[in-house]
Amino acid sequence: MEMDERKEKILKAIVQDYISTAEPVGSRTISKKFELGVSPATIRNEMSDLEEMGLIEQPHTSAGRIPSDTGYRYYVDYLMDPMILNEEEQKTINLEIKNRLNEVQEVIEYTGKLISQVTSLTSLVLGPKNRNSVLKRLYFLPYEPGKAIMLTVKENGSVENNIVEIGHDTTPEELQILANIFNEKMGGTRVQDLKKGLLNEIYSELSRKRRMIDGMMGILERMFEDKNNENPEQRVYLGGTLNMLNQPEFRDLNKVKNLFSVFEENNKLKELLSHNQNGLNITIGSENTDEVFKDCSVISATYHINGKQIGSIGVLGPTRMDYGKAITIVDYMTKSLTEMLTNKHLRIRT
Repeated sequence: MEMDERKEKILKAIVQDYISTAEPVGSRTISKKFELGVSPATIRNEMSDLEEMGLIEQPHTSAGRIPSDTGYRYYVDYLMDPMILNEEEQKTINLEIKNRLNEVQEVIEYTGKLISQVTSLTSLVLGPKNRNSVLKRLYFLPYEPGKAIMLTVKENGSVENNIVEIGHDTTPEELQILANIFNEKMGGTRVQDLKKGLLNEIYSELSRKRRMIDGMMGILERMFEDKNNENPEQRVYLGGTLNMLNQPEFRDLNKVKNLFSVFEENNKLKELLSHNQNGLNITIGSENTDEVFKDCSVISATYHINGKQIGSIGVLGPTRMDYGKAITIVDYMTKSLTEMLTNKHLRIRT
């Protein structure tokens, strides 16, 4: 069975409507929303063919259809209309990057924050470790009995995720109190600059939870401890991880727990970006090797300084993402970052 123009139009309509609504799509919906010039009955027949071809599938609880990973792949490769950034949007992005060019590390991390803001997805930016990041806020998410996910947000917008031991008797209210105290005492401070007196203040306020605090302080200190390392390991900076919680696909707590537990594994995040040696790369759903990312898609591209690859930039989101928008943003940001970093590098050398 071959794809013809009508099947392609119907598949494109299904993908676009599902991306927009997160609801399975029926023939009547396509007939009403999209001017295809065919009856609902004809659309139903074509949808049956598309299902046989493995391009769409039927959720157990719905009469409508949703795209399969293969359907998304066909859409991205042949049917998608890329979004075009207007002059004002390009100017805003370039200005944000230029304003931070004095510190290459900062602009690399801030790029991730910009991408997550524009796409409402989670950004991944591969670059050298930053030894001087400043803590902005801590958040806690329940993980499993006796454990929580600690999200450490830094002033440049990047996020660290770590699983911490909290004890079986710790309540969500106590976690919130702990986060409030850490944020009040440590906000705007580099962990390596913390004074013993400040740590003692925190200990005295929460002496009953000292073991938990020790574990968290150890994590925070390790995040900033590479100042004596001449060749720091490349690491992935995350931005907008909380955006995942806004996606209908991740209302299942188990999915969220599995995803956030992987967010703290730098090597696994690097693998998401390592498929791409040059240019733009898209992996959809089951194309990702790690099972935890089977409901996600990753769009990534490399950035360079004077022709030398420095790292990668990407976005991670549900397979039901706006591919046209995400691809355009990632592509533009990597090209813009490459141009500005190369120009800065040449100016320094000459």
